Amino acid sequence: MINRRNTILTMIGAPLFAGCSKIFGNENAHSGNVINFWGMGREGEVVGQLLPKFLSQNPDIQVKVQQLPWTAAHEKLLTAFAGNTLPDISQIGNSWLPEFVAIGAVDRLDGFLPQSNIKKADYFEGIWDTNVIDGKLYGIPWYVDTRVLFYRKDTLRAAGFNSVPKDWDGFRDTLRKIKANVGKDKYAIILPLNEYEPLFNLALSVNDPILKDNATLGNFDSKGYKETLSYYKSLFDEGLAPLTDASQISNIYDEFARGLFSFYITGPWNIGEFKRRLPENMQDDWATTPMPIGPSGVNYSSAGGSSLVVMKNSNKKPAVWKLIEFLSRPEVQKEFYDLTGDLPAQKSSWAMGQLDTDKYSRAFYEQLQHVKPAPPAPEWERIAQEMRIVTEQMLRGQYDVNGAVLEMNKRADRILEKRRWILKRGQTHE
Repeated sequence: MINRRNTILTMIGAPLFAGCSKIFGNENAHSGNVINFWGMGREGEVVGQLLPKFLSQNPDIQVKVQQLPWTAAHEKLLTAFAGNTLPDISQIGNSWLPEFVAIGAVDRLDGFLPQSNIKKADYFEGIWDTNVIDGKLYGIPWYVDTRVLFYRKDTLRAAGFNSVPKDWDGFRDTLRKIKANVGKDKYAIILPLNEYEPLFNLALSVNDPILKDNATLGNFDSKGYKETLSYYKSLFDEGLAPLTDASQISNIYDEFARGLFSFYITGPWNIGEFKRRLPENMQDDWATTPMPIGPSGVNYSSAGGSSLVVMKNSNKKPAVWKLIEFLSRPEVQKEFYDLTGDLPAQKSSWAMGQLDTDKYSRAFYEQLQHVKPAPPAPEWERIAQEMRIVTEQMLRGQYDVNGAVLEMNKRADRILEKRRWILKRGQTHE
């Protein structure tokens, strides 16, 4: 049996990263009932503002919140696992969950649900599914994320359209007409070369998965992915998108405002950014809409966000579950949205805050009905970056589509070699 803890410690060989921490609750509470909570970024900063009501209802519990920067969080979690110093509860990115399940860091939550106020039916199905691995539940969605189209209504109208066409062919035709209107120095859409998400989101709307055989082999040479890559490549070949990455654009909001591009595939945080950063006279000229329908007949997008997990080594699981239930209440989810702008995981919270009818967030609500999780492999982030690198090389002429998908398979299969070896010997997570 592989000693995963020692293996991980050897692999990372790095010290714990420092983070701000604060204890909330009755100082006279029993010292053995302190829940250690790790939160990332802005969420870790503001979660303490949600706790007073929870603590008043549970005066015997204290919560120690440690806020970690996103840039250090993944490595700190791995280091803490190796050193047996994980917290009781942690926020964790959905795409990280398979990795931490595979190493045995997080515990199953199925047993808590039957008597809980947390109901699966109140969650977006695709988001909930990111927390289910091999039929077992390991996390509760805390906030959700996906990608939609942000666009300029004025340039769309100038091209002769009152709304964004619903499918790939209609969307590309729209981009062509916008490009013809704006001229050679401007573009219809921006697809930054240093981001894999736009291509990945398009690939979700075909019938073939990106990885196959229990996510142990690349499936980039499938008919569906080749169709996606050919479509994506055509947007650059026809000059509809610039061959550039986001770092080469000084300010993406300024360039959107001056018309360098009219469409941008991005996430919900940019609702607030567009409101703050675009000129006042442009506030009625931008909008959001779900992704176009692909060959599958459905307009899928990515199932992202963060979840709350209980660490397997915690000896305070009943108290931790009380905290998860509290943070999952619709009214608390609504307050969390007001503090952070993170979209709620529960549909009832959307209705409470009228987010499902808001002119900007409505597209996200619609899109969240059709989302898919990333492939359930701990190595997915590495594979996605290789996919991005090979795609850029293809766009710069190093590969054609057939050569690119074979290279993607080669790199993915190499990354997944250890996973195949482990699964072949039955050494999966419990």
